[in-house]
Amino acid sequence: MISNIKKQIVIIAIASSLPCFNTFAAEALMTQALERPVSFTQVAKKAIPAVVSIRVQETKKQSARGEKSKTNPWGNSDSEDDESSTADFWHRFFSIPFGGKEAEKSSVGQASGFIVSPDGHIITNNHVVQDSDEIIVTFNDGEEFLGKVIGQDNNTDIALIKIEGTDLPFLKFGNSDTLEVAQWIMAIGTPFGLKASVTVGVVSAKGRNNLDLARIEDFIQTDTAINSGNSGGPLLDLNGDIIGVNTAIASTMGGSMGIGFAVPSNIAKNVMEQLMSKGSISRSFIGVELQQIDQNLATAFGLHKPEGVLIAQVVPNSPAGKAGIKEGDIIVKYNDLTVTSIGGLRTSIALMIPGSTVKLSILRQGKPLDITLETAEYMGNVSSIEEKMIQENVLGITVANMTTDLAQKLGYREEKGVLITNVGVGSLGQLAGLRKGALIMAINQKKTESVEQFKKLLSDADKTKPILLLVKEGNSVRFISIKM
Repeated sequence: MISNIKKQIVIIAIASSLPCFNTFAAEALMTQALERPVSFTQVAKKAIPAVVSIRVQETKKQSARGEKSKTNPWGNSDSEDDESSTADFWHRFFSIPFGGKEAEKSSVGQASGFIVSPDGHIITNNHVVQDSDEIIVTFNDGEEFLGKVIGQDNNTDIALIKIEGTDLPFLKFGNSDTLEVAQWIMAIGTPFGLKASVTVGVVSAKGRNNLDLARIEDFIQTDTAINSGNSGGPLLDLNGDIIGVNTAIASTMGGSMGIGFAVPSNIAKNVMEQLMSKGSISRSFIGVELQQIDQNLATAFGLHKPEGVLIAQVVPNSPAGKAGIKEGDIIVKYNDLTVTSIGGLRTSIALMIPGSTVKLSILRQGKPLDITLETAEYMGNVSSIEEKMIQENVLGITVANMTTDLAQKLGYREEKGVLITNVGVGSLGQLAGLRKGALIMAINQKKTESVEQFKKLLSDADKTKPILLLVKEGNSVRFISIKM
């Protein structure tokens, strides 16, 4: 930090000797050089009193050491002889000790949270407090409080808990929509039980989705160092305002590798306000299954470049169905905002109040068209409406009916089957080599020509034997055997 300041001072000295350089410019550069470390210090002093350590305990019987349990669903055991624990690339950093007979009696987890109201409301991750029997909240000065869960939202991985108190220090929400890539940010939490640990970094990217970390994904990516125990802690801007809730890291070894993910503050605030006001979450849906457009699809649909998202299927009698949305339509804007990803559109719709009016700007066979509809309340878990159309299956994939239009555009002629629209990260389907855009023509040598047939054949299959799929991808047709 000091060397950087010296470099900037040298630059100022050199630049100030130039005829076009004035005193005001020199002062501005000097202020910029000196302000950054002071700002970090001020943010830390402001925020640390409102950041808490959360210790949870579950007394239910646990599985043998090294195995997954309800409290530790990602299998990231601290057991030294569990080599598989380092194989979880998407590593939820909720620190849970495992070991022998003690683990069979209880498990204790350590994570982070932050106070959002003077009367003791605290935000953390849902995976931190889920299934907990006891929650202990500890301030930086060592004072402890018993916490209780006010509400949970598994779709965003946000939970609201409460302690009894008055005039407590608390943090305010910033606007995560105004974040810029490369903007300085700060994380505070309790990594490895080390309270009030501060790290700084930048916003690496915005709008990360399809990570299979939560059902509603619009993550902020940061290179700020966050580790086991940081989960649920705040990500702050240099005003000391909350712009994210630290949730997960990408790691091959369980520690920070400079790729962390945080739930944006606008999503967390929306969840908090609903849980505070009514104790439950209401979400909107329009009733479509969406598919990302790659270059091949863009060419097939006559687009100059990939843009918007493709509607692969419409739920009958849904808001989209009633409004006349059709399979093969391409959504390029909603409410005059450009659609850049499935996750972004899905999240924006889900966070709307049911009954909200949405204007969709679409392309239909290359022609622009605006359609207005009203969202409906989705009664259940939200990811995309594909969960309503297609139940979770053991292969970890989602499929859609093949329409005549899609068949022509993707080059499938007389073939019948169901189209793979998504393959889950680390799923059996991915491990077997299934890819989005492939056509599943048969299961165990029985034809599957619709989503309903696919679900029934998969459900009826003998799970003690490998499942045999007949798959076409491009001009190649092959059998794939998947051991369950």
